[in-house]
Amino acid sequence: MRNDMTGKGRVTIREVAERAGVSMATASRALSGNHPVPTATRARVLRAARDLDYVANAHARALVGGGRKMAAVVVRQVTSPFYAQVAEGVEAEAADRGWLCVVGATGGDPQREMEFVQLMREEGARLVILVGGVVEDDAYRSRVAHYAQALDAAGARLVLCGRPAPGPEVPALVVEFDNEAGARAITGHLLSAGHRRIVFLGGLPGNTALDARVAGYRAALAEHGVPPEAARVVDCGLGRPAGLRAMTELLKETREFTAVFAGDDMVAAGVLRAVADAGLRVPEDISVVGYNDIPLAEDFDPPLTTVRTPAEELGRAAVRIALRDPEHAAGTRHLLGTHIVVRRSVASPNGVPDRSVGGRG
Repeated sequence: MRNDMTGKGRVTIREVAERAGVSMATASRALSGNHPVPTATRARVLRAARDLDYVANAHARALVGGGRKMAAVVVRQVTSPFYAQVAEGVEAEAADRGWLCVVGATGGDPQREMEFVQLMREEGARLVILVGGVVEDDAYRSRVAHYAQALDAAGARLVLCGRPAPGPEVPALVVEFDNEAGARAITGHLLSAGHRRIVFLGGLPGNTALDARVAGYRAALAEHGVPPEAARVVDCGLGRPAGLRAMTELLKETREFTAVFAGDDMVAAGVLRAVADAGLRVPEDISVVGYNDIPLAEDFDPPLTTVRTPAEELGRAAVRIALRDPEHAAGTRHLLGTHIVVRRSVASPNGVPDRSVGGRG
């Protein structure tokens, strides 16, 4: 069975019919499932379609009233507040245009992602949106090139939301926010409050989003004259459990830091718990900042200073930009801005709360 989504031209129903040894009309009836066809004949046609990786033409279905105006959004997990907000943006923009929206979760498994993209291609989705940072290796670049080419051959569009395109020749649109600038701004905020011993907790080497945040953190330290060796990155990944475990271990090892930049707000939630469990206080003993400004961030104890990323707008923009200029949008990159939201989780190293206002990132 050919299932590599290479997109080297669309397989036609004529080819399926020839492979199965039946007429085009019989092949069409067998594939539609709406007309009586002998069981053996139907099985032969379906086997030929699978062998050839045949996908019914969504535009042809639309001409006879069977097409779907459908957008699919693929995320790592639906329980993540950030991914949920992006998906909500896609759904809202799709609904405004009278489209349906389908959401799929992969758990970070490339095989599940490939299977979902293939399913959406077969179902005639006109827009497939992949969300979130990834490890940008050769396997990723090859996989996404296959997705883009196969969807393009089927008359559909691929949008990479917060992840990089494998190359300008690949027919995919990129919509993202400036991770590095946001990280540089929030680190600068800590530095302006007087901190010089700042830990970045939540690294994941190779992940494009987190690598950009680490780069922004390091750039801000350099801009303020902090030597490179003073930077410390704890590679624990994302999520509250990861933040709790890593911060608990860090506090056992050393107290030689005054502030923590968490890789995202859920890591920050784990950091806050670990600090409280150690009998310390935020921000009096340790300042903590996060990234994303999820809805719960203002309800943390204390409310979290963080970088607001336009998560819902990211989803809306993915749909809006892809549909606005379908002929020329492919291969282009659209960058959305971020900004700092100042709450009560930062104080100066001597425990004086920070009262400054947020800056642009």
